[in-house]
Amino acid sequence: MKPFTKVTAIAAPLLRDNVDTDAIIPSREMRSVSKNGLADGLFSGWRYTSIGSRDPQPGFVLNNPVYAGAEILVSGANFGCGSSREHAVWALAEYGFRAVVAPSFNPIFLGNCVANGVVPAMLDRAWIEAIVHSLENDAEPMLTVDLEAQRVVLPNGPNWRFEIDRDAREMLLAGRDAIAQTLQLAEEIERARARDMAARPWIYSTITRS
Repeated sequence: MKPFTKVTAIAAPLLRDNVDTDAIIPSREMRSVSKNGLADGLFSGWRYTSIGSRDPQPGFVLNNPVYAGAEILVSGANFGCGSSREHAVWALAEYGFRAVVAPSFNPIFLGNCVANGVVPAMLDRAWIEAIVHSLENDAEPMLTVDLEAQRVVLPNGPNWRFEIDRDAREMLLAGRDAIAQTLQLAEEIERARARDMAARPWIYSTITRS
């Protein structure tokens, strides 16, 4: 997983509340269990003119050349609600999004973001609206997400501190998944196991049954 410290990039504004996982990646677009091949189906119900089509829907933010190559998505409350499909985060990541900035996230979706190296940055709604206004009116809709400082920064100076769980932040900064994060405590785990083995040796004995 690629470590995330700070990203300055084009940001795409999609200020809609309750963007669910079926909107992010409809079930018809999930043709395998792989993380690959999902970007083309990202937001397909909004991005294309009809089901099965790949004709761009005029007016949808990702079809606007101004936001081409966006690595940051700015959206509304309860982002990632609906089903627990991890494909939603896989599709966002494969498209190129490194961070999603929103007032709140579905808890399962938030965990899936952290597990796949996408920063879920939570900001107050008023701040989100100020950012979206800037992105929609600036010739270069740039934004910085600084995970080390926990700040979202506009090019002209305004910046806001965002909230993120401490363990999630550590995992994203280091580029570690949950297993790798646990293995950071391998020596401590082994010491605890040794103490327990000394105190309760019968738990660890091999029992042969006839």
